[in-house]
Amino acid sequence: MRLRMAARLIRGLLVAIAATGLAVSAQAQDQALEKKIKIGVVFDLTGPLAGGGSELNYVGAKIILDHFAKTGVEGYKIEAVYADAQSKPDIAINESVRLLEQEKVDMVLGFFSSAQCVPVAARVEQLKKFMWITTCISSAVFNEKGYKYVFRPQASGDQFGMMTMDFIAQNAKEKFGKEPKDLRVAIIHEDGAYGVDVSKGNEAGAKKAGFNVVLKEGYSATAPDLSALVTKLKRAKPDVIFHTGYNPDITLLLRQAREQGLKFGALMGHGAGYGVYEKLKEGMGADAAYIFNADPISIWLANQKTMDPKLPPVIKMVGEEFDRIKPGVAIRSAHVGIGASNTYLFMSDVLPRAIKKYGGVDPDALRKAALDTDIPEGGTMLGFGVKFYGEGTPMAGQNERSFPVVIQYIDDKSSVVWPKSQAQREAVLPLPKGTTYSNQ
Repeated sequence: MRLRMAARLIRGLLVAIAATGLAVSAQAQDQALEKKIKIGVVFDLTGPLAGGGSELNYVGAKIILDHFAKTGVEGYKIEAVYADAQSKPDIAINESVRLLEQEKVDMVLGFFSSAQCVPVAARVEQLKKFMWITTCISSAVFNEKGYKYVFRPQASGDQFGMMTMDFIAQNAKEKFGKEPKDLRVAIIHEDGAYGVDVSKGNEAGAKKAGFNVVLKEGYSATAPDLSALVTKLKRAKPDVIFHTGYNPDITLLLRQAREQGLKFGALMGHGAGYGVYEKLKEGMGADAAYIFNADPISIWLANQKTMDPKLPPVIKMVGEEFDRIKPGVAIRSAHVGIGASNTYLFMSDVLPRAIKKYGGVDPDALRKAALDTDIPEGGTMLGFGVKFYGEGTPMAGQNERSFPVVIQYIDDKSSVVWPKSQAQREAVLPLPKGTTYSNQ
């Protein structure tokens, strides 16, 4: 009798233990499913920078984040928390801090304007949080800063300025019939971190080529009148104008140039407002034709034959989603692809490694995972590879394998014209006779 009672007691205990084990297992599974990374996303959705390209970068980044929100990454849920920088550096800083300290995001991503990137990067680094820059280009973000937690796969501003100068230098004799030393060039730029950085690249490129720089001048992107600058350009008589601006300052400059009869042989833009063809055409009509722009290559123009085979389906998905969100756009802006590609790089390469190799999504795990990134050319939707300069280098956190290309707008299409390895057609240089600004 006593033996039967003892046996029943033991069986009861085993059942209870098993039930407890199942409960613990279920609880562990629930906790695993609750693992997530909160990503704070900051772009300009209002103000002048929104139409200058920031909102399009946001669309590209959001398409990718929405995709991974459905699939998760290595068992982690993806939650994006969005903020509007309102085209103001102080608001970009405040929103970034709010996301990190109040919304408790694990990191911040995005940022269009270099005037925002420079102070925000300093603040995020001070907080020892992780920052992934998709878009802004100023070298001043990283140069001699020694940051540990700030990374940017995007090309830097001096590369933009050097690229356009090299393009004109290589075409001076054939297209303009002049030796580089006889070519008159003007360098004008908005006077923020973005414009100043690109103009330094322009200056270095002009010096290397031996160009005759007839004017170099900065201006405020919010200036209500640029007629005095146009007057200086008329007196300088440049063959080529190298311009770095946002919008509406680009439209204002070119409208007043048309009114004052400014003539030149070519206009070289450098990203930002020059990367949004719809805005250029809205402000200039047919005069938007033949403008050049330096930017990372549009993901829809990149050579897919030399690309990692997993990327073309992603490019197709981004294009279809963009067309659904913004139907009827003549040219899918390169800005959409910049936001999408650089966000996809983080989500598909850095984040999985941080989780699997370094145990989570804290700033140090993300930092170590980013420093391990080693992607050859053709390994991103933008065509370039990715390897970040490490600690102790002047540009720590910057991608050393990135590069922009030069595109030209012709017949409501954008085509890569430089470098030759990426070119899709011959550049039209100088401006054709009969066009508004042509000096022929």
